[in-house]
Order: sequence, then C-alpha cells, then structure tokens
Amino acid sequence: MGRLLKKQVEIAKLQRAKRQRNPMVEKPRDLEERTALFAEQVRLFVQGLPRTISNIEDVKQLVRASGSVAANCIEANEALGDKDRVMRFRICRKEAKECQLWLRLVHTGQVVETIERQAGLRQEAHELKLVFSAIIKKLE
Repeated sequence: MGRLLKKQVEIAKLQRAKRQRNPMVEKPRDLEERTALFAEQVRLFVQGLPRTISNIEDVKQLVRASGSVAANCIEANEALGDKDRVMRFRICRKEAKECQLWLRLVHTGQVVETIERQAGLRQEAHELKLVFSAIIKKLE
C-alpha cells in the first residue's frame, strides 16, 4: 500500500511540474476563458525574457495580439449579426496567426524552461487558429 501511495504522489508531482512548464496543458472548454488564459500566459511568459532591442518590440506586438484574440472572441460572442460574428472570428484567427509569428521571433535565451513555455504557447496559438478556422467554416 505504501508503494502505491508513493507512486501516486510522484505522478501528481510530475503532472504539476508539467502544468507549470506548460500551463496550457489543461485547456478550458469555454473559448472566451481559453483565449483569456492564453493572453494571461503570454504576459507571464514575456516577463522572463531577455531585454534586447528586438525582444522589446516583438514582445509589445505579442502582448497586443494575444489580448486581441481574447477581446475579439468576446466581441464575436456578443455580435449583432452573423456577418459581424464571422468577421470577429476572422480577426481572432488573424491575431492568433500573428501570435504564432511573434512567439517564433522572440528570443528566449538558453533557458530550457523558457524554450518549453514558448513551444507550448506556439502550440496553443496554432490550436486556437484551427478552432477559429473551424468556427468560421461552420458559420459561412
């Protein structure tokens, strides 16, 4: 019985560590919440980046684009009509693509944890782009 408990504790620790490195592992089902969480995680990620001239500019763009994904998702859910809704989701998709670019360009340094977080955020931006594409296709 003691071995089983120790094994469960080890598994829980590994899962917690994995979530801390890549907080987007457990994604919320609510798209507004998911996009807001993405924007929050981007803001946490950029705090640990090296302060280089290129990073300063790229980070500004990344923060704006990630916030725009969340804001336009809210706007899409509150749209006045179907055309407005499709347009807002198109903007969400465009901003998610932009996030992918800025996450690719930003310099992380040599810290493995930061590189892993960058990869996780790039993956989330890609998945959000696919979600928005599916929504747009369904609405059109």
